[in-house]
Amino acid sequence: MEVKRKPAQASREQPVHVQALTFVLDVACGRHALSPLIPVALWLADAVLTCLVIWKIPYTEIDWIAYMEQITQFVNGERDYTKIKGGTGPLVYPAAHVYTYTGLYYLTGEGENILLAQQLFAVLYMATLGLVMLCYWKAKVPPYIFPLLILSKRLHSVFVLRCFNDCFAAFFLWLAIFSFQRRLWALGAMAYTWGLGIKMSLLLVLPAVAAVLLHARGFSGALSLAWLMTQVQVVIALPFVATNTNGYLARAFELSRQFKFEWTVNWRMMGEATFLSGEFALALLALHAAVLGLFLTTRWMRPANKSLLGMVPAWLRFSSALTPDEEIRVSRRVTPDFVMTTILSANLIGLLFARSLHYQFYAYLAWSTPFLLWRALPNAALVYPLFFLQEWAWNVFPSTSESSTAAVSVMATTVLVLYFGTRKDGIVLKKPAAKKQ
Repeated sequence: MEVKRKPAQASREQPVHVQALTFVLDVACGRHALSPLIPVALWLADAVLTCLVIWKIPYTEIDWIAYMEQITQFVNGERDYTKIKGGTGPLVYPAAHVYTYTGLYYLTGEGENILLAQQLFAVLYMATLGLVMLCYWKAKVPPYIFPLLILSKRLHSVFVLRCFNDCFAAFFLWLAIFSFQRRLWALGAMAYTWGLGIKMSLLLVLPAVAAVLLHARGFSGALSLAWLMTQVQVVIALPFVATNTNGYLARAFELSRQFKFEWTVNWRMMGEATFLSGEFALALLALHAAVLGLFLTTRWMRPANKSLLGMVPAWLRFSSALTPDEEIRVSRRVTPDFVMTTILSANLIGLLFARSLHYQFYAYLAWSTPFLLWRALPNAALVYPLFFLQEWAWNVFPSTSESSTAAVSVMATTVLVLYFGTRKDGIVLKKPAAKKQ
C-alpha cells in the first residue's frame, strides 16, 4: 500500500537552494519576521560608512565660511538683509537659515571647528535617514528598496563634506512627511514652515502640502494650519522686516535670481545661450505649471471624489465644498502612501522643471526617487538601473551634456511612469443606487 506524503514532508524535501532563495525573497519583500530588521541593519551600516567618509575623505570648502561670515554680522547686530554679505555674495536665504546656522556658529567655536561641524552634519544625516526609512516603512515599501537609501555617494558628500543648508531643509521636509503620515498635522505644518524658512526650495511642495491638509483637515482646518505656518514666517522675520521689509523679502525669497551656467547639473546640454535666455525660463515655468496642474486635478484631488473646479466656488466664499460627514470620509482616505506620493511627486515635478539645479539639490531628490519609482514600477530590475543612472549623472563634476541629459531623463521618466502608474490609485467607486422593489 502506497503511503501518501504530507505537505510538510514535501516542503522539507525541496532543494536547499530553493529554500534559501525563498527565504531571501520573503525577507526582501517584507513577508518574513526578519524583514523589519533590514532597515535597522542598513541604518547601522550607513552610520559606520558616514564615519569613514569623514575620516578618510577631505572636507571641501564651498559655502561654510560664507555662512559663518554672514552669521558673524548678524551676531554683531546687523539686521538689514541687504547689508549682510559673505565671501560668496549676499545672504539670500530666509530667517530660519540665520537662526539655524547661528546655533552652529556657537557650537563650532564661531565656525572654526570644521570637524565638529562635519560630525554635527553626520548626526543630521543619520537623523534624516532614520526619518526617511520610517516614512518608507509606513508607506509599506518592501525592504529590497531600502539599500538604495544608503548608496548615494553624492548625498554623503552634500551632508558631511559640504555642510549645505539644504541638508536642514531636507530634514524638515521629511519630518513634515513623517508627521503627516501619523496624522500629526500641526507638527507637520510647523516642520514644513521651518524648513521653508531655511530655504525656499521647499516652495516646490507647497501645492501638495495644501492638498494633503485640505483633504485631511477640511477647509477650515487647512486654513487654520495655513495661518499657523504664516505666523511662523512672520515671527521669525520680524527682526529683519522691522529694519528693511523690502530688503528681506527681496533677498530671502528672490525669484528672479540669475543662475550661472557653470554650476548647472540639469541643463548643460542646452548650451549657455539657451540656458540664460528668458524664453527658456518661461517655457520651464509654463511646463511646471501644466504638469503640476495635471497631477493636482487628476491625482491629488481624488480623496475628495470631486473635481477641483467644482470645489473652487465654495472656497472663494470661504466655505467648505463638502459636508462635515464628507470631510470625515475624505480624511480617512489620506493614507501614509497618499501623503508620501503626493508630496514627493510635487517635489520631483519642481526639480524637473527647475531653472537650474546645483549639486546640493540632490538632498531633495536622492531619497525621493526610489520611492516614486517603486510606486510606479514595483520591480527591482527596473528601479535599480534608473536609480544608479541618476546617481552617476549627479556624480559627474563638472556636469557634461551626457550627465545632464541622464539627470533630466531619469526625472522625466519617473514623472511619466508615476503618472500612469498611479492612474487607478484612490478612485472612489460610487455605490449603485438601490433598485426599487
